[in-house]
Amino acid sequence: MIARALRLLKIVCLAVALALPAAFAGATELAEGEVRRVDVETRKLTLRHGPIANLGMGSMTMVFQVADTRLLEGLKPGDRIRFRAERVGGQFTVVAVEPAP
Repeated sequence: MIARALRLLKIVCLAVALALPAAFAGATELAEGEVRRVDVETRKLTLRHGPIANLGMGSMTMVFQVADTRLLEGLKPGDRIRFRAERVGGQFTVVAVEPAP
């Protein structure tokens, strides 16, 4: 009985170990977009973006909150960026930005 329980535990651990990378794959994935408008005063960024996998969102143009105004430094309309957005307090919020390659 103990051997059977240990075998089952090994199977469950293996299944979890194999599933974890897939579960977190979207966690670091960056979306691509083009800056349309930067508003430092209101901490908002308007982007025309491609799909955002972690939010299940398709391509569109929309306004995002920005987690930290330092993310807006140096951004101007027309810039191509890669970014990470999350739902923070019910608002779609940009939490990371980098120049697109």
